[in-house]
Amino acid sequence: MNYFEAVPKIQYEGKQTKNKFAFRYYNPEEEILGKPMKEHLRFAVAYWHTITADGSDPFGAGTYQRNWEGNNPMETAKNRVEAFFEILEKLGAEYFCFHDVDIAPQGDSLEEFFQNIDTITDLIKEKMDQTGIKLLWNTANMFTHPRFVNGAATTNNADVYAIAAAQVKKGLDISKKLNGQNYVFWGGREGYESLLNTNMDFELDNLARFYKMAIAYTKKIGHQPQFLIEPKPKEPSKHQYDFDAATSMAFIMKYGLQDHFKLNLEANHATLAGHTFEHEINVARSYNALGSLDANQGDLLLGWDTDEFPTDIYSTTLAMHEVLENGGIAPGGINFDAKVRRTSFEMEDLILAHIVGMDTYARGLRAAAKMKEERFFEEIMEEKYASFTQGIGKKIIDDQETFESLSEYALSLSDVTNQSSHIEYIKSLINDYLV
Repeated sequence: MNYFEAVPKIQYEGKQTKNKFAFRYYNPEEEILGKPMKEHLRFAVAYWHTITADGSDPFGAGTYQRNWEGNNPMETAKNRVEAFFEILEKLGAEYFCFHDVDIAPQGDSLEEFFQNIDTITDLIKEKMDQTGIKLLWNTANMFTHPRFVNGAATTNNADVYAIAAAQVKKGLDISKKLNGQNYVFWGGREGYESLLNTNMDFELDNLARFYKMAIAYTKKIGHQPQFLIEPKPKEPSKHQYDFDAATSMAFIMKYGLQDHFKLNLEANHATLAGHTFEHEINVARSYNALGSLDANQGDLLLGWDTDEFPTDIYSTTLAMHEVLENGGIAPGGINFDAKVRRTSFEMEDLILAHIVGMDTYARGLRAAAKMKEERFFEEIMEEKYASFTQGIGKKIIDDQETFESLSEYALSLSDVTNQSSHIEYIKSLINDYLV
């Protein structure tokens, strides 16, 4: 069955096109800084928001019009695979991501859940073999089921801990089956509601034990995807242990996981943590831990994770500049962890929203590449830190100074002159790249 019969394969037609089913800026084969645009961006589509969401919210029932509902949960799950790969092919997206509960009904037992996963991933593998589309990453949902009320790897219930381990083991088996390039850990319930009844050290030690078991298992089965932790400060837990990039890196370094784990960073999660997206990427880069990106944006007027499709060119430009400075993002990619608005309920809106997101990141890439070619930020930084390239500053950098020698130098100074940052002017120049 063709689920999007009225939608053609999306092609690049340029910014002057009036065809809503066309890319205006994303030209996958266009060479940017020596490689095709598609290799810079490595676009992936998220199974959950795209296929399983129904548009419901805490105040109302679902609004989305979807034509893949079957007579039972497994029939629906099979239909969704067909519809999902049709979306991927029409968009020309080369990667996808999913949680285990997205693709298969959980059934009445863990055993039944795993059987359902096997059936559906057999079908997914067939579609992957037919299309050449690849799995960017998969993960286990260990936050939705009531058993995870007190966490999964940080739970106080050893039986729940064992079930979580079984889910991740299955997820890693599936990653091997589908040749997944990354595997994500998102600690939705790995946190606390109150410190009054929480032993944080105990819970974090158990979380590290869990991750080390995962490392050991991938070595055993001969499949070692890049492991990614996805930071988020809150929602659903009041305080999640993977609060932001810096907090996550502190955990990774404390437990000696840096050779196996990097970060999957999401724009809306950065907003909730009080950061910009580019800040989080920059922090990850400083630890050589930039793994992958979830592309979306939040609404600054709302205090929760709204997961809107990205349209902010300023943000995507600065994010892509960080990616370019990182030397790329492979084996990670840019996954659209975004959902259409409740009012965008028609089938075609799924395609249109991804076109907008892909075009926005393409514009960000173009602008960031031009900045890099013209050494925009490099020249700003060179001017700002020029005092450390000569004289006393150069001697500081070369580790030739001490508190004693610097005190002697400071006492000899008659005046200190600082330079203006001209930050408003810098911002105006950035705007010129966005036209």
